[in-house]
Amino acid sequence: MKFPKTQTLKAIANILDCEFVGDSGFKVKGMNEIHVVQPGDIVFVDHPKYYDKALSSLATVILINKKVECPKGKALLISDDPFRDFNKLTQHFKPFEPARAVIADSATIGKHTIIQPNVFIGNNVKIGDDCVIHSNCSIYDNTIIGNNVTIHAGTVLGSDAFYYKTRPEKFDKLLSGGNVVIEDNVDIGALCTFDRGVSSSTTVKEGTKIDNQVHVGHDTVIGSKCLIASQVGIAGCVIIEDSVTIWGQVGITSGVIIGEKAIISAQSGVSKSLDGNKSYFGTPADDFRKKYKELASIRLIPDIIEKLDKLHE
Repeated sequence: MKFPKTQTLKAIANILDCEFVGDSGFKVKGMNEIHVVQPGDIVFVDHPKYYDKALSSLATVILINKKVECPKGKALLISDDPFRDFNKLTQHFKPFEPARAVIADSATIGKHTIIQPNVFIGNNVKIGDDCVIHSNCSIYDNTIIGNNVTIHAGTVLGSDAFYYKTRPEKFDKLLSGGNVVIEDNVDIGALCTFDRGVSSSTTVKEGTKIDNQVHVGHDTVIGSKCLIASQVGIAGCVIIEDSVTIWGQVGITSGVIIGEKAIISAQSGVSKSLDGNKSYFGTPADDFRKKYKELASIRLIPDIIEKLDKLHE
C-alpha cells in the first residue's frame, strides 16, 4: 500500500508516538506485509523468530518491538506493539469510508457494461468495458475489474482479510488496506468470495475461469488461464502460476506456490508448494501416480495380515 504522498520517518513516528532510529527526513513511501514489501515500505515484526527476515527484507523501515542494530540504508520505528501500530497506520492512510449510495459516485463503469439489479459498488471501484455483473454482487471499495469480465450472483469482492493476532483477552484483527484486482476476460461463478489484500492486491489474472462457491484469501495471486472448480478454498498469500487446473473441494494452505500447468485432483489438501507440469492427488497432495500406488498398497494390507496369521497357526 503506497501512501498518497511520500512521508518522512519523523512524520510516521509522530503518528505512532514512538521512537525512531535513522535520519528524521528518511523517505517512507508506503507499508506492506513481509511477502510483498518493496524499497521505501514499512514492514512490521513483533516476534524474535522473524527479526532477521524483516531486517534483511526489501523493506527500508522496520516497525519492531526491540532496539536492534539498524541495517545500513534502513531505519527503525521502535514500538511496544508493532501489530497495533501497523493497524494505526492503515487507519490513518486508508480509513474506512461509509457508502452513501448503492453505486458510489466515485465508481467508474466502462462502456457496454451491464450492472444487474441489487448490485452494490463501493467507493473508487473501477469496472472496464463489456462486463456483466449479476444480481446481489457486492464489490467493495477500490476493487479494479478489467474488460469482458462476468461475475455471477452473490459474489463478494473485497471482504476483509482473515488475519488475527491472539491476545490474552481476544483475537485482534489486522486491518485490510489493500484491494482486489480482476484482470480482463475472467469469469467468476456464483457465491464466490475474495478477501482484499492486507496491504497489497488479491489478484486474478487474464483469462482465468472460476466456478461457483470458491473462496480466495487475502493477497493471493491467481495466474492467467487457470481453471478452478467449485468449492475450492485458497488461503492467503498463495501464488498460483499460469494455466493451473484445480478441481472441486481442494483446500490450499497459506503461503504456498503452485507451479505452472499443475493439475490438482478433487478433494486434495495442499500443505506445501507444488512443482508445475505435474498432476497431484490426496492429502497431503502428492504426485498423482505415487499417491494411487500408496492407495493400492494399503488395500493389500488385509491380505498380507491374513497370510501372516496363517503362517503363525
